[in-house]
Amino acid sequence: MVKSLSKGSRLSGTARDKLAADLKSKYESGSSIRALAESTGRSYGFVHRMLTEAGVQLRGRTGNGGAKSTSTERPKQDPPQRKRQDPIKVKPIPKIAAKPPRR
Repeated sequence: MVKSLSKGSRLSGTARDKLAADLKSKYESGSSIRALAESTGRSYGFVHRMLTEAGVQLRGRTGNGGAKSTSTERPKQDPPQRKRQDPIKVKPIPKIAAKPPRR
């Protein structure tokens, strides 16, 4: 289990490796980076960096509460079809009879 660490304390050597392995296993079992950051008392960026250094392939942003994604690509959707509009009907401008020039 990940113990809460004091914020900003340095980790190096075996302690860092152990934390990275623990974060990796929890992330791969479905925990979100935010949940891991909260449980360890570390920042999102710190946990993200530890996972990246541990060689974890990060999940995409799913938007469904951290559920594990089955695919890294979104299915392609056709653009919405627009209704075809009739061309604008323009009434012809009536010709105005020219007045004879003034003298």
